[in-house]
Amino acid sequence: MQNIITFHKPYFLLALLLLITEIIIGVYMHDAFLRPYGGDFLVVILLYCIVKSFTNFPLIPVAFGVLIFAYAVEISQYFHLIRLLGLDNSRTAKLLLGTSFSCTDLFCYTLGILTVVFIENVKSSLKNF
Repeated sequence: MQNIITFHKPYFLLALLLLITEIIIGVYMHDAFLRPYGGDFLVVILLYCIVKSFTNFPLIPVAFGVLIFAYAVEISQYFHLIRLLGLDNSRTAKLLLGTSFSCTDLFCYTLGILTVVFIENVKSSLKNF
């Protein structure tokens, strides 16, 4: 039986690169495209890489789990979870959970996960070639 918990350096390094990219986008980008759409596209890839950095779970369960998590966070914005939890004044909560629901964000998350699935399948095909 294969260990479920393990360390995968390539995923970890990619997660670090994506985290740095997300921070740069969040701090320095104030445009109408890259920050709102690129950040949402990349965040699910970042989360996928974080999970894969430390586990051997298969592609589809991880991708699906990350997508459901991202959707849940976005839907929590629709219901104003931060306000309901009394965290209106918490910059950290606002940064992590967001404050405004957008269907476009759901699309960006989906596109990001579909990109992960595509790349992982291509990588697997080349490995088996």
